[in-house]
Amino acid sequence: MMRPLLLALLAAAPLHAEVPRVVADIPPVQGLVASVMGGLGAPDLLVPAGASPHHFALKPSDARALQNADLVVRVGEALTPGIGKSIAALSAGATVLDLSGLPGTLVLDMREEAVFAGADAAQDGGDDHGGHGGHDDHDDHAGQDHAAHDDHDDHGHDDHGHHHDGLDPHMWLAPQNARLWLTAIAEALAEADPENAATYRGNAATAGAEIDAAMARARARLEPLAGSRFVVFHDAYQYLERSLGLTVLGAVQMSDATAPSPARLAALRDAIAATGADCVFAEPQFDPRLIAAVSESTGIRVAELDPLGSALPAGAAFYPALIDDLSGRIAECAAP
Repeated sequence: MMRPLLLALLAAAPLHAEVPRVVADIPPVQGLVASVMGGLGAPDLLVPAGASPHHFALKPSDARALQNADLVVRVGEALTPGIGKSIAALSAGATVLDLSGLPGTLVLDMREEAVFAGADAAQDGGDDHGGHGGHDDHDDHAGQDHAAHDDHDDHGHDDHGHHHDGLDPHMWLAPQNARLWLTAIAEALAEADPENAATYRGNAATAGAEIDAAMARARARLEPLAGSRFVVFHDAYQYLERSLGLTVLGAVQMSDATAPSPARLAALRDAIAATGADCVFAEPQFDPRLIAAVSESTGIRVAELDPLGSALPAGAAFYPALIDDLSGRIAECAAP
């Protein structure tokens, strides 16, 4: 006798929308999404920790995750050119949020030279490099910067998966971009799940404040080391350089991870010999023998940086932990 009554009560009860199923392309983006979702859900990761997004290929499990997604959040096709079109095709039923195309995103041109022309100027702590104690938002005046455009991913790609659109795709390492993206992620989730919109927006504001605190810690940590010079494995840190006033002498590989030529390695070795460097940074995703090719017989310290934070635990605290990890490793290697 009670069954009809129970059915009637269930029919009268309001239906609660499910929390959106979200796929993020790389660990830092997954961390930003996780901080916005909070305890409501956990985003899936497309490019696993330890893999290079520049050369990543989809597996069957990745295809299933994309097919089941309600929202896909990615930096953009410039970072993952080999799977860009696959993401669009497999996630046809989902909203795809291309972070690099959001208005206001800081986008820098890819540097092609082995030794960076601005390295000497950066030692002077000029405003163009966001000297210690400055604010990230000043960066939008530089000549090489330009606002992101919705169609910037339409440039051609070669058969080997390297992008030639001239953009440095490591945009997540600009904390001002991360803060901007938090708001966009919150709005995308709010549109898909209006019932929890206030939670998403509140979480984004909290996460933005935590990023600001991490940047304040990083600046304080690096302040005593102003003027130190670094060489990096691949040119992934241009955005962080500007935010923290770092001086990077040059990079073994370009920002798209193209294999370096012998001439490039020779130019970098010559620059190290002529001007010196305090530290050379390897990366876990790439062949360490190339670092040895430019650092052997120099006496320069070699340490490891990972712009993807592959060893950091996933979750809402990921992005501030990434800033802490990178700045801490830089400070430790450059310390007298």
